[in-house]
Amino acid sequence: MNDLLNQIRLVGEWLTSSAQWHGDDGIPHRLAEHLTYSGLSLLFATLIGLAFGLLVGHTGRGAFAVATVANLARAIPTFGLVVLVVTLAGLSTAPVLVALVALAVPPILINTFEGVRGVDPDARDAAKGMGMTGWEVLLKVEVPMALPLILLGLRVAAIQVVATATVAAYPGLGGLGRYIVDGLSRNDYQLVIGGSAVVVALALVVQALFTALRRAVVSPGLRPAAAKS
Repeated sequence: MNDLLNQIRLVGEWLTSSAQWHGDDGIPHRLAEHLTYSGLSLLFATLIGLAFGLLVGHTGRGAFAVATVANLARAIPTFGLVVLVVTLAGLSTAPVLVALVALAVPPILINTFEGVRGVDPDARDAAKGMGMTGWEVLLKVEVPMALPLILLGLRVAAIQVVATATVAAYPGLGGLGRYIVDGLSRNDYQLVIGGSAVVVALALVVQALFTALRRAVVSPGLRPAAAKS
């Protein structure tokens, strides 16, 4: 118990030290780097996952292929992928982005596909009976009804990316993972735990933002289903 309290005290001292809030190694700078890697990765993954998830969910074609590709992508070890791409492509941000996109696509793709596919067929038929085109059915009926699952996939992907973006530090890049890598190399566990605490706090903030987003954009009638997710 005393060891735990001592670790908490040391982390508190590290977080409140003025040195941690200035310069290239300060928390604001490292956080900006971390958010840049995370944001770009999530953007690319969202474009890929939503596009294919909506297409396959709406048409019903390629469902087996989507499930297979998504499951294979889940099995890819992120750190191993970073090392492989760094070896092949050289030291740059590309390996980090490729690895994080590969990590984030599956939950977005699968949840979008399942959300659209699970829309009540009667709602589709009613929309078609009103003269809606295929695109109108997708955008005005299927997407709104699938929104709880789509947001769940985005939330899972965002939290995974934020937590895993620490791998950006391994090939020599920045981000919050720099504290963990540097701390381990120096046997400075105050730095390791402090950096880890900042990553956890960021993940909790992301969780809270998606919770607020769900409440803002999901139809009240669909919120019970979203809450179960």
